[in-house]
Amino acid sequence: MRDNTHTMDLYKVFSEHPVITTDSRNCPEGALFFALRGESFDGNEYAVSAIEKGCAYAVIDDVRVFEGAKATGMARRLILVPDVLTSLQDLARTHRRHWGKTIIGVTGTNGKTTTKELIAAVLGKKYDVLFTQGNFNNHIGVPKTLLQLSGSHDIAVVEMGANHPGEIKTLVNITEPEYGVITNVGKAHLLGFGSLEGVIRTKGELYDYLREHHGTAFVNENDEHLMNICHGLNVIKYGDNGRFIASDPFLAFSYEGQQVRTRLIGGYNLDNCLCAAAIGRQFGVSDEDIVAALSEYTPTNNRSMLRKTERNDLIIDAYNANPTSMAAALSNFRQLKAKGKMCILGAMRELGEASEEEHRKVIATLEDMDIEDVMLVGEEWDEVVTGASARFSLFKDINALSEYLTENPLCGHTILVKGSNSTRLIQSIELL
Repeated sequence: MRDNTHTMDLYKVFSEHPVITTDSRNCPEGALFFALRGESFDGNEYAVSAIEKGCAYAVIDDVRVFEGAKATGMARRLILVPDVLTSLQDLARTHRRHWGKTIIGVTGTNGKTTTKELIAAVLGKKYDVLFTQGNFNNHIGVPKTLLQLSGSHDIAVVEMGANHPGEIKTLVNITEPEYGVITNVGKAHLLGFGSLEGVIRTKGELYDYLREHHGTAFVNENDEHLMNICHGLNVIKYGDNGRFIASDPFLAFSYEGQQVRTRLIGGYNLDNCLCAAAIGRQFGVSDEDIVAALSEYTPTNNRSMLRKTERNDLIIDAYNANPTSMAAALSNFRQLKAKGKMCILGAMRELGEASEEEHRKVIATLEDMDIEDVMLVGEEWDEVVTGASARFSLFKDINALSEYLTENPLCGHTILVKGSNSTRLIQSIELL
C-alpha cells in the first residue's frame, strides 16, 4: 500500500497495531516494522522477512522492495513512504498529540539519565509514569518511547540527548513537552558542537521551545549558564531546596527538615535529587513520598553505582565521560575515605581539538590525589602522561586492560571506574 492521504492513514494502522519494532530479529505478532537505514544496514532488505516472522505491516521507503513484493502478494502489507525515519517521528508526534497529557523533557550534559529516573521515581509515588528506558534519547529512541504511551499513563518523562547543533530542537518538536529540565551544560561532544557555547545553544533549544509555547522550565538557580539563558520563561527554581550532608560513599542531604540517605554515589547527584524533588512538589507529590522515592532509588545503569565484589569495592560511573563529569567524579573520589584507592579511567571521546588539553588536565588532577595506581585506557592518554608518576599505566584498549587484569588480579582496593562508553570499561567489571 502507498502511504498517502488517499490510501492509508498510518496512525490508523498504528492504532490497530500499537507495537513498534525496528529490529527484524524481534518481530512480535501484529507489530509494525519500520525499515530504518543505518551506515551499514538497510532495513528495507528485511521488511518482507519481518512480516513473515509475525509483523502485521512493514513501513519501507525503497520502491524496489515494494515492486518486488507484488509477485508474492506481500506488497499489500508494505507501507511505502518517502522516508521511514521521518514517518516514525511524525507518527510519534501524532500519537503524542492524541494522548494529550503532560510530558517533561530532560536534557543536559551530565546527569540527565539519573535525573530522568529520579523524576520518574518521585512522580511514580502518585502517578502512572512512562519514562525513557536506558538512554534511548536520540532521534530514534525518543519516537519509540512516545509510541509506548497508552491511556493508562498519567505523565511522561522523556530524555533527550544531542551531540550536534539542532538535535534538541528536532526532539522537542517531536515530543512537544509542557515542562523541561536542562540538568547542566559542560564540555562534551565538542567535536560536534565546536565549543562550550555550542553546547549551551543546543541544550538551550529546550528552553526556546518552552518559551515559544508558554511552557515551564525547572532551573537550577546555582547554575550561571542556565540562569543566563532562561529569561522570558516560566521558571521554577531549585538548588537551594536542600543541603548537602555527606557522601560516604552514598549521598546524604537534608530536604524540608528530613534527612535523605540515597543509594547514589557522589555529591554531584545532589542537584539531580533536588530537581526531582522540585518536580514532585509541583505535581502534588507529598514531601514524605519524595523523600521515600529518593531514598529507595537504586541505580542499575552503570552510573553512580557502588558494587562490592568478593575482592574489591567498585565505584562505577562508566557509561560516559567528559571533562565536566570526570572532574566531578575525581573530586568525589578524592574526598572518599577508603583504603587502597585506585582509578581505572577510559579516554574522553568526541572532544575534537580540546582533547589533548582536557586529558592533560585530568592527569594533573590525578597527580595531586592520594591514590595508589591509575590505569588509563585509550590512545588519547599517550601524549599527556609523559613524565607523569610511575603510578600511571597505559593500555591501548579494553582488550589490553582485560589481559593485564586476568594475569594480575586486583584485590583489596576501592576502584573508581569511569570512561566514555566507547572505551567499553564495563567489560572489565567482572575481572575486578
